[in-house]
Amino acid sequence: MSFAWSGFVRVGGVPHHVVVEGGGPVCVLGAGLAMSWFDWDPDVPLLAPHRTVVRFDRPGHGLSGPAAAAPTAAGEAHRIAGLLDALRLDGPATVVGHSIAGFHAEAFARLHPERTAGVVLVDTSVEEHARAPAAPAVRTALARAAAAVLRATGAPAALGPLTRRAVVRLSRPGHAPDPAPAALVRRCYATSRVLRGALLENTHYRAVAAELLALRERRPLPRGVPVTVLAAPASPRWTARQRALADLLGARFQTVPGSGHLMMLDRPEALAAAVLAR
Repeated sequence: MSFAWSGFVRVGGVPHHVVVEGGGPVCVLGAGLAMSWFDWDPDVPLLAPHRTVVRFDRPGHGLSGPAAAAPTAAGEAHRIAGLLDALRLDGPATVVGHSIAGFHAEAFARLHPERTAGVVLVDTSVEEHARAPAAPAVRTALARAAAAVLRATGAPAALGPLTRRAVVRLSRPGHAPDPAPAALVRRCYATSRVLRGALLENTHYRAVAAELLALRERRPLPRGVPVTVLAAPASPRWTARQRALADLLGARFQTVPGSGHLMMLDRPEALAAAVLAR
């Protein structure tokens, strides 16, 4: 049975904006740094006839509330589990992680193997030798202070939507335009909340990557669960790093021609095919 629902669920004391559509086995879509639920719009019509598609905004992203704490790999994995619990979706899910959310999807599979049906990493972040930076509390404070200064100058309202549009164009082949509706872009990216969320995630990027490397040593991927690594052909070096990650994870590797980093916008049919092959 197919259905659609959007609203907010509280996980870890933070209201999370969630959209659920379709029917059948569950797949969870996790977007990259500073991206929003609507960036998956081209993919949902291809997935929803066959899957219960869950899209959500991490704290400080999209329409979700501000982050209560700095991100961690384990925290993001448990966030996905908490969202599924709140939505009463108990069966195993295919977790899809784009860019930095690839860290979160892999961590979910390692920490919640019984709840994982498959993993699809979409032009995922790769850090082979990451080390956690010192003084995480200081880094968190600096990120929040920078966001407060920018808010006081009016930068989010003046530059947030323009920055979003520019980044999307630069991330797509031929500098294709951002397809997101102007009203949604302004609603999200003109806020200091999203600016602060993006700064906080960026500040702790290395720490999350290092934590995932440690998890790989302690927690194996669940046996028999299929993993796919989809890579945009940005450069030979990037393709080689993505292929090496696939080899490390025992994953199927696929380059996706005609795609930039925002594969969900550029080649939604390739992404959907990888999810539906689970």
